[in-house]
Amino acid sequence: MATATPSSRTADRERADRIYFTLAALLGGIVIVYFACVPLLGGNLAFHFYLMLWITMASGFNVTSGFSGYMPFGYVAFYGVGAFTTAILVKKVGMPVLATLPLAGLAGLVLALLFAPTLRLSGIYFAIVSLALAAICRLVITNMPETITGGSFGLQLGSHAEPVLSFYVMMVVMLVALGTILWLSRSRLGKALRAVRDDAEAADMMGINIARVRLQGWLIAAFFPAVCGGVEAWYTNVVDTETAFNTLITAKTVIYAVAGGLGTVTGPVVGAIAMVWLDELIWRRFPLLNLLILGLATVLLVLFLPRGIVGTVLRWRPGWRRFVP
Repeated sequence: MATATPSSRTADRERADRIYFTLAALLGGIVIVYFACVPLLGGNLAFHFYLMLWITMASGFNVTSGFSGYMPFGYVAFYGVGAFTTAILVKKVGMPVLATLPLAGLAGLVLALLFAPTLRLSGIYFAIVSLALAAICRLVITNMPETITGGSFGLQLGSHAEPVLSFYVMMVVMLVALGTILWLSRSRLGKALRAVRDDAEAADMMGINIARVRLQGWLIAAFFPAVCGGVEAWYTNVVDTETAFNTLITAKTVIYAVAGGLGTVTGPVVGAIAMVWLDELIWRRFPLLNLLILGLATVLLVLFLPRGIVGTVLRWRPGWRRFVP
């Protein structure tokens, strides 16, 4: 039986990389053309805006769960802080909306650094603590002076609503998020995150700085939901604690990411597209039974496709794993 030489293995890796990035570029091109044409062709702007938002949220969650092995039930905290950062800077400081979005992402990074000590925990302990911290963030903002956060009534951005422009900005955020996850999937950081996720002790023996690697993944995962919160605040033109810190945001993010399959670039994208379309279809046909039917569909999906849509396909065709983003 012939043994693969180093040169042949290198050639195989290069071929796999070419196919991998070609497929990624092709899918990316299709996504760009599709969403760019929605406003031009009079498509459903709101539906597609939130579809892009959920793709971004699920992809960000994929970093902390699929790559790092954490399950942050308080993931909504980053989203809510980003939304209020944009609203406060626009309404109270008078900054242009576009200038506030990077600062919303920065607010998410600061919050992630404050939450960083919880990375020492794992499993259900981390999940519960992150949920509690999200609840604390909501209470803190609710009890801040109304002159800053608007109290329980929230803030209205006034005449700053620009649905079409905010739609395209959301598209850019989604593409940057997908590009980041694509880079991460083949980078040394991504490989280190997977190694730490699978066996932290073995990774430590290999010389991987576990604390630093986990923190880097955590910061990436926190940045994008914070920016999403800022863009969504701009799109809706109103922010309040009831919606910005709604635990349903975390629940949907988890469902969409898991439905597609964690640990891959395309998994959360496929999961978000499938579940958002299903949610929309159910809501149109059975508005009173929307959550019930969607819940049953989610249960069936987890029972019969526990690895998600893309994860199950890759399990049936393991050879595709080298080529599927």
